[in-house]
Amino acid sequence: MWVAGRIAYERALQRQAGEARALLTQRAQVIEQHIDRYRIMPAVLSLDPQLRATLAAPDDAALRQRANQRLVQLNFANRTSTLTLIDRHGMGIAASNWDQASSNVGHSYAFRPYFRRAMDTGTGEFYAIGVTTRVPGYFIARAIHDERGRAIGAVAVKVELEDIRSDWSERGDLVLLSDAAGVVFLSAQPQWRYRMLRALNPAERRALQDTRQYLGQGLRTASLREERGLGGDARVVRLREPRLREPMLWQSLHLPRENWTLHLLRDTTPSLRTAWIARAVAAGAWLLLVAVALLLIQRNRIAALRLRSRQELERMVEHHAEALRNAQDGLVHAARQASMGEGQSLEHLPQGVSVVDAQLRLVAWNQRYAELFRYPPELLQAGRPIEDLIRYNARRGLLGPDPEEAIRRRLDHLLRGQSYLHERERPDGTVIEIRGNPLPDGGFVTSYADITAYKQAARDLRSLADSLERGIEQRTSDLQTAKGEAERANRSKTRFVAAAVHDLLQPLNAARMYLSSLRRRSQGESAELVAHIDAALSAQDDILASLLDIARLESGALQVRRSAFPLARLLAAIEGPFRILAQARGLELRVVASAAVIDSDEALLRRIVQNFVSNALQFTPRGGRIVLGARRIAGGVRLEVWDSGRGIPESKLDAIFEEFQRLDNGADAPARGAGLGLAIVRRVAQLLGHRVQVRSWPGRGSVFSVDLPYGDPAAVAAATSNEPRDSSTLQGRKVWVVDDDDASRDAATRLLSDWGCEVTAARSAADAEMQARYAAMPELLLLDHRLGDDTGIELAPRLQRAWQALPPTILMSADADPGLRARAEELGWSFLPKPVRPAALRALMMRLLG
Repeated sequence: MWVAGRIAYERALQRQAGEARALLTQRAQVIEQHIDRYRIMPAVLSLDPQLRATLAAPDDAALRQRANQRLVQLNFANRTSTLTLIDRHGMGIAASNWDQASSNVGHSYAFRPYFRRAMDTGTGEFYAIGVTTRVPGYFIARAIHDERGRAIGAVAVKVELEDIRSDWSERGDLVLLSDAAGVVFLSAQPQWRYRMLRALNPAERRALQDTRQYLGQGLRTASLREERGLGGDARVVRLREPRLREPMLWQSLHLPRENWTLHLLRDTTPSLRTAWIARAVAAGAWLLLVAVALLLIQRNRIAALRLRSRQELERMVEHHAEALRNAQDGLVHAARQASMGEGQSLEHLPQGVSVVDAQLRLVAWNQRYAELFRYPPELLQAGRPIEDLIRYNARRGLLGPDPEEAIRRRLDHLLRGQSYLHERERPDGTVIEIRGNPLPDGGFVTSYADITAYKQAARDLRSLADSLERGIEQRTSDLQTAKGEAERANRSKTRFVAAAVHDLLQPLNAARMYLSSLRRRSQGESAELVAHIDAALSAQDDILASLLDIARLESGALQVRRSAFPLARLLAAIEGPFRILAQARGLELRVVASAAVIDSDEALLRRIVQNFVSNALQFTPRGGRIVLGARRIAGGVRLEVWDSGRGIPESKLDAIFEEFQRLDNGADAPARGAGLGLAIVRRVAQLLGHRVQVRSWPGRGSVFSVDLPYGDPAAVAAATSNEPRDSSTLQGRKVWVVDDDDASRDAATRLLSDWGCEVTAARSAADAEMQARYAAMPELLLLDHRLGDDTGIELAPRLQRAWQALPPTILMSADADPGLRARAEELGWSFLPKPVRPAALRALMMRLLG
């Protein structure tokens, strides 16, 4: 009996230890999943540019306030306890609880291991009681590095672990979580918290004092005594507390990532009960053996004493047979109790479970099974036919309108031993999923799961899917309609902008020509006023030109003329005028020479680079520096413009390329334009197939760049200048101006007269044709494209018939149609867009008349 009880006790303890180990594994997974949910958050926050900027300038109150608001938003979205931004010295400079009495701001965390590890290795984790909040939690920190890779601070996330211990008290078990020093810091029973499972050595005590891990908590050693080991991390202990003197199974599981240990204490009473059952079985077996031995002895005595009394022998045999029957009944009873005891292993399952034997008698079940069907206790008895339970459900109306058919079908399933899956909806709306499986040695096991919530969720999802599908179809139809309307509105807008810009350029063209004539007659204060007017007209000219360019780009009317040309020519064309502007603003402009030959449209590319340099001049404060140069890349060069201005926030790097978007930190606010320059740059770059990039460092400067492919050096011929240097070339030259706009015509007449030309003006095509009949052919013809109902191109053949030839002709137009330039070149004419720049007109006339 003692040996049987010992063996049964050992096996029962091992079985309990296995169950405890499986339960601890589940608890460990819950802890790891809970912590892993927040581990990624510090890594993401360490890349946040706003937090990095705050650590780079910790004294900036505005940056700290924005960091506080940022952490509050993130904390609300991720449901963490607190988020703290810590500088390189360990001082909290921003936190999600900055506006609370227990704020982390202004407190030093340099002594905390998670901060020191993060600064040394990049990451750090540590469980401790909060310095300011006095709330324990698990701190996860991640270092934040600057551009050179130096750690400038850290961001820490505090995760509370209180929620994960909510189910630690089920089945009467005691679950503890201890740190590497053996200090219990999490338990469902408060009296176990901050107990030491072993005595601490001096080094561990110093570490607790230095890190203030358990701030203000008195640590006490747990009173327990180990009775026996079970192998691995299991043992039997006896607690010395008055209420817990019985032996307990102690199972431990190590969590290597956090260096924690999970412990589970479970009552060993079931194992003791199993041992007593084994002792009873052993006693019955021993009695059986003794009875058999006595029977043999008695038979020998009967053979020797046959003559003595057969009746006495029969009485003795009957007596011993009765003893055998009693022993056998004890064995059967003990086996039945053992099978019922094993049914407790079904209690941890969430489904209801019932087990029947080959004769369809109930042998095991769990509490969930009884709760689902609300069976009375007297009905659930081992050995009761399962048909009784089925008929009990039928009487309550749980088997539908034809209960007898349902009972027969259910019993047939059990008899055939075939697996099946069935869903049953009760009258109260509850849906039960029934799964049946045969057992290898006969019998059947059936599980019952309440899937009402899942079914309702599925119905809701189907309804939501149908609703979303209808909404998507309606929204798609609305979007298609809106897209068509937007495209029509965009085409109308483009045509309107082109027409409006054309009408605006006509008086602007006249104003510039008048101004050029006025400049020759102005001195002193008048000259200064003329300069201011010229600057205002130039700004207006740039805005209208930008609008016209956008209209051309959107309509696809802007043509690209790519060719190979030396990059040095472009750099020289930009350096001259912008160097003067830079000096006037107190800036240094440096242009790095380049011998590269590139392939692009020189005029459009010059527009891109001029915009980059103009922006750099505008947003760089006095005393700053601007560098224009090129560096080699694969297959070409990257033309870059560097400045030392205030930089551009990362959030606005994409917005600056949108129309009418301007930064508010320009160094020269009055000179800022309408915010169209970079919008045109991006569209022109897309048209040319060039890649435009921008990088910026707030407070340090920006760099704008455009990638250019190499051109063919053999295609670049040595250019010779055809422009005469002597301005006397225009003196006395006969020039005709044909323009139906009075202001533009009068301005051009006055300007050409100032240059010494003999000017003849015609206000319409009919007027020009009539004057051509009586006047000699001029040396140069300035011809406007739009002449009322006529055009300059249609007028030219009629003038040629009158003069028997056609002089060098300059076609002028404010239209956005790029085909005019190509048509003019086909006719051998020159082309100037309005508003005409006097310098460009003068240079072209000198070339044509030279």
